[in-house]
Amino acid sequence: MNIIKLNAIDSTNSYLKELAINNEISSYTVVVAKHQTAGRGQMGTVWLSEDDKNLTFSILIKISNFKVSHQFYLSMAVSLGVLKAVKTKVTMPMFIKWPNDILAEKDKVAGILIENMLSGTAIKQSIIGIGLNVNQKQFSVTLKNVTSLMNITGETIDKEQLLETIVNNIQYYVEFIEQNEFYKLKELYLNSLYKYKIPSMFEENNGAIFLGKIIDISKEGKLVIELENETIRKFNLKEIKFANR
Repeated sequence: MNIIKLNAIDSTNSYLKELAINNEISSYTVVVAKHQTAGRGQMGTVWLSEDDKNLTFSILIKISNFKVSHQFYLSMAVSLGVLKAVKTKVTMPMFIKWPNDILAEKDKVAGILIENMLSGTAIKQSIIGIGLNVNQKQFSVTLKNVTSLMNITGETIDKEQLLETIVNNIQYYVEFIEQNEFYKLKELYLNSLYKYKIPSMFEENNGAIFLGKIIDISKEGKLVIELENETIRKFNLKEIKFANR
């Protein structure tokens, strides 16, 4: 594991991407910053983090013969790795909220952004950006359902030790992809998924609310929901959310 430490940067993902384009760097190279001026989340959202309180970092991962059609398995592997690491610090129920947020019960503690560099129908390498709320106590009133490991445990967490644990756990789950054990990886992911097979109220981006339950994740990474009348619908990111969040 090669770790590059920065005091401040616009985005660790952008920095690592530029580094990977212009240099031959090894898999599991990590860029970690005390402060990000333009941290990014899914679909162009902004990741806000108090200086030097949390973990904001990016990892370069290279998987041989990794097909574009299999890209969501990397999302599964990364979220499982972060989840497993966080579980070593807290005792309360932890979940993955589709596609790859990490929840402590119903509050978000981590977000993940994956950017793939393609070569034909294969993924040449992937930049994994992770933001984890570690030692921050207070958050903006505009942020709902957000917490940190310190707020949960009441203790200051060693960020460097936690970073190493996260990267090692991600590497463990990426091995499932390298060994073509996609079914096993998906089973682990589904069993860790928030509200999996539990009837819940959902809201579409047009405001429509309905009752359904998550029953699967499609090969493309879409959320598969069974409605009350037993019909099946699939949703992309930002097309649906839990109605009570």
